[in-house]
Amino acid sequence: MNSNHEGGFHPGSTLFLGLSKSIGMALDQTNFVVSQIVLLLFAFILRTQLHPSKTKGTTRHWFELIVGLLAGLFCFGRHILHIFVMPGICYIVMSKVDPKPMPRIVLAISLIYLSILHLYRQIYDYGSSNVDITGPIMVVTQKITCLAFSLHDGKTKSEEEMNRNQKLEAIKETPSLLEYFSYCLSFQTFMAGPSVSFKTYIDFIKGKNTAISMAKKTDNGLTKEPSPLFAVLCKVLTAAACGSIFLVVGGYFPISSLKEQQFLDDSITYKFGYMYLCLLICRLKYYFAWMFADAICNNSGLGFNGYTEDGTEKWDGVSNIDIFKFETGTNLKETIDAWNIRTNIWLRTVAYERAQKYPTLMTFALSALWHGFYPGYYITFASGALFTAAARIGRRHIRHFFLKTNELKAFYDVLTFIITRLVIIYITFSFVLLEFGPSLQIYMSLYWCLHILGVVLLALGPFIIPKPNRPNQRNPGNVNVNQIENTLRQVGPITNSSS
Repeated sequence: MNSNHEGGFHPGSTLFLGLSKSIGMALDQTNFVVSQIVLLLFAFILRTQLHPSKTKGTTRHWFELIVGLLAGLFCFGRHILHIFVMPGICYIVMSKVDPKPMPRIVLAISLIYLSILHLYRQIYDYGSSNVDITGPIMVVTQKITCLAFSLHDGKTKSEEEMNRNQKLEAIKETPSLLEYFSYCLSFQTFMAGPSVSFKTYIDFIKGKNTAISMAKKTDNGLTKEPSPLFAVLCKVLTAAACGSIFLVVGGYFPISSLKEQQFLDDSITYKFGYMYLCLLICRLKYYFAWMFADAICNNSGLGFNGYTEDGTEKWDGVSNIDIFKFETGTNLKETIDAWNIRTNIWLRTVAYERAQKYPTLMTFALSALWHGFYPGYYITFASGALFTAAARIGRRHIRHFFLKTNELKAFYDVLTFIITRLVIIYITFSFVLLEFGPSLQIYMSLYWCLHILGVVLLALGPFIIPKPNRPNQRNPGNVNVNQIENTLRQVGPITNSSS
């Protein structure tokens, strides 16, 4: 997190400049951490003092908007104007344009605006880890495009024409300016996500959210709402641990060291081990941002997701990351599904389910544009596409050999855990490294080993390892377009640069 600049690429407040120097953290990142701590307190106020049973929805909207605006001004200064300009243009389109073409126009405007900011940063602040306005704009892009398609569904489709999720999220009337901008700047999700749907947000404001609707009656007849305090404490402590480890250890494993000749000349075993440590440390900053944002949401009453079978409360309704599943997943799909969860949902809602032709290609293109234009992103996405498809082929044609005994199954789980970790290392280092040339150099030093294995498995696996015969099962032989689409649609949200 060290940086030789003071204000960051998009300068905000200098109030904590002394603190940032004393702890060796860039001012923009110090401001981000301070803002998250303060927003955690404001979330508590919203849940308790401004509870829907005590406060009108209008008051809660203004609270969301003002607190979010102040947080934005503190972190990004004058560049907070971007949060009004781009959504403002899109709001005019939502209000005035025919609802049939409207969502695609909103999608185009938001992506063009976001792309300009990405390119500007890439030109003038290449490869930095500064906290700048592009992060919030990425989240707002998800919000307003989902809202645009929800309006499209509500105004142009019958219930028979919509799938289950579209029915739940459909909106028949354009929101007011206050509702719209309080949604865009809602302080729980403004800084680092997660993106939530407009319907979820409005239900939360009005007190129709799950935490209130699933309140239980106590023995004395009073209504007791689920309490997020334990979940908030766990998530804050997890975030603090991740942030602290990153600060202490991060400097010992810089991602730039992957470009050094000494690393390139070492053994493949060493390369994978060292890259694992580098990428694990890099992930800690995402874990910090997403876990703290999740805690803020929960502390405001947002994110309750019902009860487990034993009655335990679940507060993962808006979670963006499942750290345990990501770090211990035994297959690529399970691991990817646990990363950047809300972006996965956005890509499916806006692109995959909407595309009339080539849904996988459309989803891939949207994810790529949303992330930006660093070459390393595209290397990761392309590699991820290959390995997601190959992993599904391998699972379908190999897994059944290891299900005969518990010992074989345990061995298979350990083996796939190791393979999944190697693949995650292999496909994601370029996303963090960003650069095209150095990424190719590393792959050459690894002899493109996993790429070759992936291509061989994808091309020849179905023919040399027959799939077990089971009743009512499709022909296992060929890798068809539908099969590849089902696998590739998971590639989009492998990584996220919004934090």
